Amino acid sequence: MDKKKLSAVMEDTREILREHPLCDNCLGRMFAGKLGVVSHKRIGSKIRNMLKQRPPKTCYICKNMMSNLDSTLKKMIEMAKEYQFSTFLIGAILQPSIHDRDDVIRSKFKLRGITSIKSDITREMGKSFSRKTRAKVDYQNPDLVFTIDFKKEYYEIKPKAILLQARYTKNVRGLPQKQKSCDQCEGKGCFVCNFHGIREFESVEGKIAKFLIEKFGAQQAKVTWIGSEDESSLVTGNGRPFFVKLVNPHKRGIPLSKKIDLEGISVHGMRTITKIPSDPVRFRTNVSMEIEAENEIMPDTLKELTRLKGRHVVLYENSGRKHKKTIYSIKFKIESDKSFRIMMESDGGLPLKRFVAGQEVEPSISEILETNCMCKLFDFNKITVTK
Repeated sequence: MDKKKLSAVMEDTREILREHPLCDNCLGRMFAGKLGVVSHKRIGSKIRNMLKQRPPKTCYICKNMMSNLDSTLKKMIEMAKEYQFSTFLIGAILQPSIHDRDDVIRSKFKLRGITSIKSDITREMGKSFSRKTRAKVDYQNPDLVFTIDFKKEYYEIKPKAILLQARYTKNVRGLPQKQKSCDQCEGKGCFVCNFHGIREFESVEGKIAKFLIEKFGAQQAKVTWIGSEDESSLVTGNGRPFFVKLVNPHKRGIPLSKKIDLEGISVHGMRTITKIPSDPVRFRTNVSMEIEAENEIMPDTLKELTRLKGRHVVLYENSGRKHKKTIYSIKFKIESDKSFRIMMESDGGLPLKRFVAGQEVEPSISEILETNCMCKLFDFNKITVTK
């Protein structure tokens, strides 16, 4: 430490202490930046010893808060026992009067570039917590965030959400994709649904959510779908991609198998990611549809469907907006006089039953064949994400 710089602050220190008794932490904080030292308490104690002054009974600024952080540290360690983490961040809410007294000192004695009392408290707490847990402070993306409200003596701990990406295949019919939200809280989470947002787990979403909630000790598993299917549809091939946000996870770094079987569905290639796309994900689907016509269909008439290859299908919405989806390939197979199968690749998001029946869709299967048609069943054979 530069002795000349230390001597230069002695007169300022005497003047401050003459009017306002300060603890070693608050005293050292006033001059640590100027002296180029890290430990506020150590430099404060050194300055006090040089002045031959005793520590005050009560610090003017923090009211001895800085010297009584052990109970707060114990509470944080106790709360953190439930979680797996390697990084953390601490935020603090102080009484406005503490900030006011800190501002009085800095303004009255024209002190510049001083670390705030709030920053000093979180810094000291961070150092102590890090020593006890061997976790590191992370200002950008911490596993745990503590908020300590010293005004209300309230502690909050918030773990970082875990984001996952995977695909699923569905090999049974009669299993819906989405799970109905809890009637009591409408999916927000309450005591009735054990804060999961859903009460049953009898769907693709429910089975995935139940597995992940138990695996990671999470509160909720929020799924973002890439397309959808009917309850009666199968999803084969490479599977349907989806994203999951795990809310309030207690465990991290859990190894996941390449394939996870969940009774009726299989989850493939699940992995953690850093971000769920905010924009809609574009994709193509390869589907097979079982279609029944109102009247007999001649083979030559079915050949008219090949005209759809490379064409846009226009979807009309109730809002007045319209969207275009492209048909990339289409084949057909006759099953009987009034039924046939279509194998088709198209842009994702094409409402297949509407496309067959001609409900606010142009052109449609019914329009081209000049008879009413109904899609009885459709399955997904391949789903490809496009960029």
